[in-house]
Amino acid sequence: MTPDDLRSIIASGLACDHLEVEGDGRHWSAVIVSAAFEGRRPVQRHQLVYATLGARMHTDEVHALSMRTYTPAEWAAHHH
Repeated sequence: MTPDDLRSIIASGLACDHLEVEGDGRHWSAVIVSAAFEGRRPVQRHQLVYATLGARMHTDEVHALSMRTYTPAEWAAHHH
């Protein structure tokens, strides 16, 4: 699996305003900006992302995923 593959999987299951994925095939980091995160705690945001990955979370394809999640407003504030 490549970063592009993982990005595509997440994007197909979650409407993202911004999505960055980096990784080496086992350990991944992602920055995800989605309006779906509005009003959700970080753990709930992560669960939304994990839901897009489904069974892949339980295989070596996505061994470890660290993510930073933002709403569009949080992202705008973070980058200005």
